[in-house]
Order: sequence, then C-alpha cells, then structure tokens
Amino acid sequence: MASTVIVGGGIIGLSTAYYLSQHQPGSSIHVVDSSPELFASASGYAGGFLAKSNWFYFDPSVSALATLSFDEHQKLAEQEGGRENWEYTKTTSLRYTRTDTKARSEDGAKDWMEKGVVPSGTLDNKVTKQTAILDPLKLCQFLLHKCKREGVQVHHPATVLSIGTDVQDELSCVCIGYTNSSTETEIPTTRILLSAGAWTPQVFKSLFKSSSINIPVYPMAGHSLVVKKPNVPNDTNHIVFATLADGSSPEFGSRSGGVVYFAGVNSMSIPLPPLATGSKREDESLTQLKQMAKALVSSDEELQTMRTGLCFRPVTERGTPYIGRLTDEQIGIKTRTGEEGGVFIAVGHGPWGILMSLGTGRVMAEMMAGKETSVDVSGLAL
Repeated sequence: MASTVIVGGGIIGLSTAYYLSQHQPGSSIHVVDSSPELFASASGYAGGFLAKSNWFYFDPSVSALATLSFDEHQKLAEQEGGRENWEYTKTTSLRYTRTDTKARSEDGAKDWMEKGVVPSGTLDNKVTKQTAILDPLKLCQFLLHKCKREGVQVHHPATVLSIGTDVQDELSCVCIGYTNSSTETEIPTTRILLSAGAWTPQVFKSLFKSSSINIPVYPMAGHSLVVKKPNVPNDTNHIVFATLADGSSPEFGSRSGGVVYFAGVNSMSIPLPPLATGSKREDESLTQLKQMAKALVSSDEELQTMRTGLCFRPVTERGTPYIGRLTDEQIGIKTRTGEEGGVFIAVGHGPWGILMSLGTGRVMAEMMAGKETSVDVSGLAL
C-alpha cells in the first residue's frame, strides 16, 4: 500500500485527503502544513462562491471539473448537513460586465495576471440560480475533522525538509521538521502531492533541486472585508460580480443573518510572505472595501466589521490550474510506477479554489489510486 504525503493543508490538500481515505487507510495519508494556523490564506478568507460550468467559458477541462465539483459540493452538503455546518446554500447571482464575448475570451486568462480581474462567464448582465455560497473556513474545518476521524495524520506547523530514496533510487521517504520545536521525523513515502497554493513553487524547488522545470504559479493578493447588517432575515443570499469602467472588479455576496462578504481589491505586487500568517493588510485597500460596503449596503445602523483579511491566490498565466502527475524526468528522481508511487501537483486554481476543491480532490484521489478519473483532466497537466 502506497504511503502518501500531501504538502499543503488548505482546501485542495484536505479535499484530496478526504477522498483518498476512501481508497486507502487514512493512517497511510499524511498532511503537512508549515503555517502555525491552518486556513490562514485563501482557504479561510475566500468568498465561498460556487458556480456551474457555464462560468468557465475558456477551457473545457476546467468546465468539466467545475461541474463535477459543484455537484460534489451539493452532494456533500446534503449528506453531511452542509447548511448547518458550513452555511452551504443556493444563491441568486448576477454578473455585470462588458458584453464583447470575443474580446473577453481572448483576454480572460491575461486578466488574471495583469489586472487581478476574476474571469467572467457567459451570463453577462443576467441572473443565474445555478450558484451557491458557503463559508470556506467552516468547510475546511469540517474536512479536517472528517480526515482525522479516518486516521489521516496532520502535521503542523511542519515543513518537508528533504526526500529520500531506496536502494533502487526510487522515492521512499520524506523528512519533516516541526517548526515549533527541534523535532524531525522521517515518514515512509512513495507518493507526494504538492498542493501548497501560492507557496507550491518554493516547495517544489526546495525538494527537487535537480529538476530543470519550474511550477509557473504566482501569488495574487486579495483583500476582503466581512460586515454584518443588523436585523436581516436568515434567508437572504445573493452574489454580485462586476467589472467596472475603471477596470476594477468588485464582488460581494450576502450570507445568512445579514453577513456580507466584500472583495475584489487585488494586487500582483504584494510580496508573498514566508508563512500565510505573515501577511500584512494594507489600510488603503481595506478603506476602499469599507467605502464600497457603505455605498452598497444601505442601513440606518452602523455596519459591524466582522473580519478583514488578506490572502494569496495561486494564479497561472494560462488561466487554468495544473493538475496531474509529474514525470520522473520533470522532477529529476525515480518513483514507483502506477498507483504505487509518483509526485503529483494540484495548484493554480486562482479565484476558483473553493469551487473546484472537491472535484480536484476526488480526481486526484482517483488518479493516485490508479482509477479512471471522474472527468478528463489530462489537458491540465504541466
């Protein structure tokens, strides 16, 4: 039985561990995360917006994965009390943007990198109900609980220091160090999944020093603001995405009990901190969000600020994530063939990491277990 180390304890890593524990004993799965606080970046601070595949006009592979994942979110919510446990609920959503479809298709991926603009779908200036919203932090906490109940071993704050090989020069172990102590331990490992979000390129380079490739993923910083409007019924759930004339891309969504999430102030210039907990919020960006909230949420009473955040979403120049198994030539070491070994990546989901999390986790688990994947993601390989 293959032993698996998942580097990155965010929504992608945990989703993979959750589904992989259905194929192999949970005790043979290890999740390693360097942050002293889990879910301190995009997995905990995202808006939690979910949409069917018709928002993903520019790539059929991503569209299929998004559809699978949307359905997995709905199924999990129905089976595990998602409305109560992580505030999953269907929503009414509006996309307000330009209507030049050809220009949008050509510019969509580039907008991720140059402008920090979330790629739009085909529902310009129209309402759709094929959407939902959830609290991503609560979903991550639920997945973490389920993984631990299955015996998955979670190591944090810890970092993977090195990899080791056996007498056949094949991947056989990793050495991890706990950063809150001087303790190191060696874990027998034949499979590794790199899913550390925006930190994945650094992790890859530190482990596979002889590799000649890079993981082309970049950090897009995004501020967020969560406010509460008093005296609002629990069943108001709407989401609005907008692309304005000045090039800004505000987004806001209402959750139960008058809670409203604001985001869309993004930057490619804010440096990635060594740890997720080291991000420093910018006052100017938060002020912009607060002004937006005041203008868009009418209330006779003062809005209560529930939370401010800064997270780093992993984006790619091509606008689609990298999902798949790396070849031995790419990583520079040998691995066991088939489901017994391999080095895998699942990264670069940009602003759609929460949506595509469960679908990615399911597909990655199937891939590692040597099963036919639920959707074809071969077009997303590195």
